[in-house]
Amino acid sequence: AQVVESGGGSVQAGGSLRLSCVASEYPFSRYRMGWFRQYPGKEPEGVAVIDRDDSTAYADSVKGRFTISKDTTKNTLFLQMNNLKTEDTAMYHCAADRWLSLVGKPPYAAWGQGTQVAVSS
Repeated sequence: AQVVESGGGSVQAGGSLRLSCVASEYPFSRYRMGWFRQYPGKEPEGVAVIDRDDSTAYADSVKGRFTISKDTTKNTLFLQMNNLKTEDTAMYHCAADRWLSLVGKPPYAAWGQGTQVAVSS
């Protein structure tokens, strides 16, 4: 069982990207979903989480710029990233878990391979 991310790429600072995560085996009615990012040699850090009731939480560094959402009919999670900064350059992972949180750390029920985001100045 896994989740599969897509949508990463290279963009200039100030630009936008939209990440997607297909989570076929993790119904959103039962799982919290989230996006994490990992810098080389560092532990993953929470970016955004969306709960079963659609409530959301964001890391301070992305508030007002990133938006997490989900399409329940397609069991797909999204992360809209606007006004990207060079410090947003990282590998972005999608995760699913009943108790997932911004400050938690893997292992989770599902953890994707990741999609690379590169922001240049």
